[in-house]
Amino acid sequence: MSDSRPSMNLTHHFLIAMPGLEEGTSFFSRAVVYLCEHSERGALGLVINKPMGIDLDGLLEKVDLTLGRADLHGAPVFHGGPLQPERGFVLHDAMRPHADTDGEDASPYASTLEISASGLEMTTSKDVLEALSHGAGPRRVLVTLGYASWGEGQLESELAENSWLTVEADPQVIFDAPAPERYDRALALLGLQTWMLSPVAGRA
Repeated sequence: MSDSRPSMNLTHHFLIAMPGLEEGTSFFSRAVVYLCEHSERGALGLVINKPMGIDLDGLLEKVDLTLGRADLHGAPVFHGGPLQPERGFVLHDAMRPHADTDGEDASPYASTLEISASGLEMTTSKDVLEALSHGAGPRRVLVTLGYASWGEGQLESELAENSWLTVEADPQVIFDAPAPERYDRALALLGLQTWMLSPVAGRA
């Protein structure tokens, strides 16, 4: 890849797995990945449509907390990706600090990534779970264990091989659509349906 080529930034986009991915990495079969960060150094994302066999209530119990938000009872925890599956990642609405705090743009949580131009953030520190246990915290949350990442140029290569479709992310798909519908809902953002995808990689 030439260094003079303009850099691609797919932060706050969905990666939608093409059928060809089923041949190689079964984890990503029919996956929808929300890209939290993408730069020339690589990319980091969370799979948003593969629930695990545990809900948010159960996850908090594992860290000695009790979920204090009735609206989140029974919410599934997702397989966020194949890396660090023991680590939690919370994708949520951006949290604005109170007016009397210092640092206008500071997150109230210890370890938070602000996702450019999205109104969303990703937090990896336990304090966001503690906020949920106290009946507070972000209005909308999606919790995963594990994440997906790509090294420098790796995602661009996979895109060139037609492994993924990309489209600007819609938070309603992340937070409101039932998990089994998220793949089809993400495709619909491109005006596509599953039957239109060829399992053979090629150029349109």
